[in-house]
Amino acid sequence: MGTITLLLDTHIFLWWLFDDHRLPAGIRKTIEDPENPILVSSASVWEITTKFRLGKLPKASLVAKNVPACIDKAGFRALAVFPQHAQLAGEWTLPHRDPFDRMLAAQAKLEKITLATVDKALQNFPIKIQNR
Repeated sequence: MGTITLLLDTHIFLWWLFDDHRLPAGIRKTIEDPENPILVSSASVWEITTKFRLGKLPKASLVAKNVPACIDKAGFRALAVFPQHAQLAGEWTLPHRDPFDRMLAAQAKLEKITLATVDKALQNFPIKIQNR
C-alpha cells in the first residue's frame, strides 16, 4: 500500500494520546504503522492550549501544559504554519468557520498529505482525508 504521511486533526491527536474509543480503527492502524510519518500541526497546539484555557478541554491539562513534548513522546513530528498555509486558509471560500480546521485543510492541500479527521465539514475541501 505504501507509506502515508498523515496530518492528525486535533481530535484525532487527543484521541490517540488518551487511547479514546472514538479513534477510528483505520486511522489507528495508519498511525501505528512505523513506516508512516505522522504530523501534528502547530495550529493544533494553538487550538489545544486555547480551548484548555477557555475551559473547553478540562481533561487535557497535562497535554496543554506542554503539547510539543506530547508530540515528541508520541513519536510524531510537528508541522509548522507557514505564510502560504495562512494565505490559503484565509482565501478559501468554502463554508467552514473554524480557523484551526481551515488551517489544517490548507496544510494538507499544500503539503500534499492526508488529513486524519472525522469532521464531515472538512470533506468539502479539496484534500485527501482519512476518516475511518
